Amino acid sequence: MKTEYKYLGRVNSPEDVKKLDKKDIAPLCAEIRDCIIDTTEKNGGHLASNLGVVELTVAIHRVFDCPNDHVIFDVGHQSYTHKLLTGRYERFDTLRTLGGLSGFTNRQESEYDCFGAGHSSTSLSAGLGFAEADKLSKNEAYTVVVLGDGAFTGGMIHEALNNCHNKLDKLIIVLNENEMSISKNIGRFATSLANIRKSQGYFKAKRATTSLLKKIPLIGKPLFRFGRGVKKTFKNLLYGSNYFENLGLYYLGPVDGNDYDSVEKLLTIAKNAKENVLVHLKTQKGKGYEPAEQYPDKYHGVSPSSKPTSQTNYSKKMGEALCDIASENENVCAITAAMSSGTGLDSFGERFKDRFYDVGIAEEHAATFAAGLSASGKKPVFAVYSTFLQRSYDQLIHDVSLQGASVVLCIDRAGFNNADGATHHGIFDVAMLSQIPRFKIYAPVTYAGLESSLRKAVEDNCPSAIRYPSGSEIETVVEHFYKMGYDGNIAVRADYDLSDIPSNIIITHGRISAECISAKQMLKEYGIEVGILLCEYIAPYGKLADEISTFINGKQIKNIVFVEEEIRSGGFGMLLCDQMKQRGYTEGIACEIMAANDPFVVCEKGQSYIEASGLDSSSIARRISELNK
Repeated sequence: MKTEYKYLGRVNSPEDVKKLDKKDIAPLCAEIRDCIIDTTEKNGGHLASNLGVVELTVAIHRVFDCPNDHVIFDVGHQSYTHKLLTGRYERFDTLRTLGGLSGFTNRQESEYDCFGAGHSSTSLSAGLGFAEADKLSKNEAYTVVVLGDGAFTGGMIHEALNNCHNKLDKLIIVLNENEMSISKNIGRFATSLANIRKSQGYFKAKRATTSLLKKIPLIGKPLFRFGRGVKKTFKNLLYGSNYFENLGLYYLGPVDGNDYDSVEKLLTIAKNAKENVLVHLKTQKGKGYEPAEQYPDKYHGVSPSSKPTSQTNYSKKMGEALCDIASENENVCAITAAMSSGTGLDSFGERFKDRFYDVGIAEEHAATFAAGLSASGKKPVFAVYSTFLQRSYDQLIHDVSLQGASVVLCIDRAGFNNADGATHHGIFDVAMLSQIPRFKIYAPVTYAGLESSLRKAVEDNCPSAIRYPSGSEIETVVEHFYKMGYDGNIAVRADYDLSDIPSNIIITHGRISAECISAKQMLKEYGIEVGILLCEYIAPYGKLADEISTFINGKQIKNIVFVEEEIRSGGFGMLLCDQMKQRGYTEGIACEIMAANDPFVVCEKGQSYIEASGLDSSSIARRISELNK
């Protein structure tokens, strides 16, 4: 039964938040935390980050006027309170479920989500776009950008800060510092923030002096402007330079971001400042939930309590295999972009500290850094989620491929992401990498195949990519294609006898092969025989086409269906089919490609993305049946 909340149940819009008495804010915040904890326990989601920004989000909606004013959350995974306060409380129990509320801000979901998110460090650039558009349209709306200190490890934030000019006077940047992104923040900027916190006494005096001067009739504001210049000179002498003030921002803070009164007061000052303002808050990630307070990294993202978690998965197996390889080869290095735990590199970081690099949320830097390591004789392995690898496309072309760097990409979370949706789908990497010369692409489906691919990629003197999904091996796939165990060969595997080849062939790779197996069983009941070729590597496509030819040449094959869990355009099916056609392997054979035609497809309630894309077993069986009519 759904929990009834006394205060949260009365909130259907930000206007309802404004109507609450000040004494009601604390119990409202407590109810919001209870609701978030209860929902993420059932559905999974980002817990610790959301618990830390409850007071901040409530204050924003009391001080500003949404949706006329724009609130943009960096990444968007800390927007749960925002969703609860903007008319989505009744649907909040559908969070991160198929057809339910997104785990991130989503423009199609609500008018209060002015900008969609899912990747880090984009918020300020978007916020500048909103602020500039409002200025051109003579709109008096404010733009409030909420970003964490982890976002500052991404270069886009600094590019945007460099463009925060004084002509925009309604841009407010809220720096929510909790010293965490996913893994603990690293780098010089984190150290710089620590130094700013040491000068809290100065900033407290600054706020008091500003308030006093502005209250003096007639001469107060001129005195304030003159005093600001003198003050800045003395402050730099006493405390050193402030990064944000040097960029021309009016700096306020730092204050306790979980102290509601302090947050509302500072936001009100920022709103009335009539210039670009940065509000610096210090929040506790996981606030109000002891386990998350104690271990914020482990509670950054949680799985549903009803979903059994496997002790072994592809990420962990990759990390273990890489440790074994690194113990044999002192040139092997590992790189992560603030995702050491998610990509399985924690153990590598513990065992090989001098060869482990967490570069922060900076995938572009990671790729070129890896290229530099390679050019100097090292063997860098960059482990990254497929969706985040997209950010380093130029670097992979210019700095990795063009330089001939033997960089190894371990591409985690390949395929659709049912929980997080389109922002986190890993369905672009195959098409992206297939366009880049020199890249070899592996697609293991077993743990043994993953290790074999990793060893081969490290040995090769060329750029390589190994892609694998989240979760564990699929038992039906392992049993179907590896009945005799894994022989160590990275190859194409057939589930049929070469002496008795079916007239219908499916060519596939990765976990979507489980749907193909199920489709084959369905079709058998209707008397339609199907054979499946499972590809353990993808590129180079010419080599793959030649190997596949040994399974089909000279045989009475009517139909070949390429099935992939990625985008169709420029992807596996299209390029492999083209290579086979050029070589004359498909003459007289009808070829069909089944892939994700719409990468941003929207699911119906309870429908998976594979089903919504028409790649489930029933859809595959139906299409092959139609080809046989």
